[in-house]
Amino acid sequence: MSTAPQDRTTLHVTVTVNAAVEHAFRVFTERFDEIKPREHNLLAVPVERTVLEPRVGGTVYDVGIDGSTCTWARVLAFEPPHRLVISWDISPRWQIEPDPARTSEVEIRFVPESAERTRVDLEHRHLDRHGAGWHGFTDLDTADGWPLYLERFRAAVEKPTPAP
Repeated sequence: MSTAPQDRTTLHVTVTVNAAVEHAFRVFTERFDEIKPREHNLLAVPVERTVLEPRVGGTVYDVGIDGSTCTWARVLAFEPPHRLVISWDISPRWQIEPDPARTSEVEIRFVPESAERTRVDLEHRHLDRHGAGWHGFTDLDTADGWPLYLERFRAAVEKPTPAP
């Protein structure tokens, strides 16, 4: 996995996985619950699961153990098996940002390197749209941010499938 410094308003993180592009995309979108750490939580209770609705206009939301929900992203582009774009509707105060003009975007591209190997490029851009305090998001490319998500994704995508 690598991170690459760019302008201060954009973060880049990349991982390569041993999986065909179709499988990699499916795991990321259909098993996002395995990728997002439970401790990344804006609810008042522990997260039971995270849901990514696989369509433009869908949302990404957490469901708490008490049934409460927290919608923290919108699906802006859904182009299987190569591209997913979601909004980042979280303010620098780690609260839900209701104004779409004050949110950033996370684009995930799935690039086949061979029939059984895929590079996943994650770009979190327009951080400055969040307004005051947006610089606090520039550490999302460190160990507890997007690299953690992509390592958890790698584990999920490369997990052996149980025999029937």
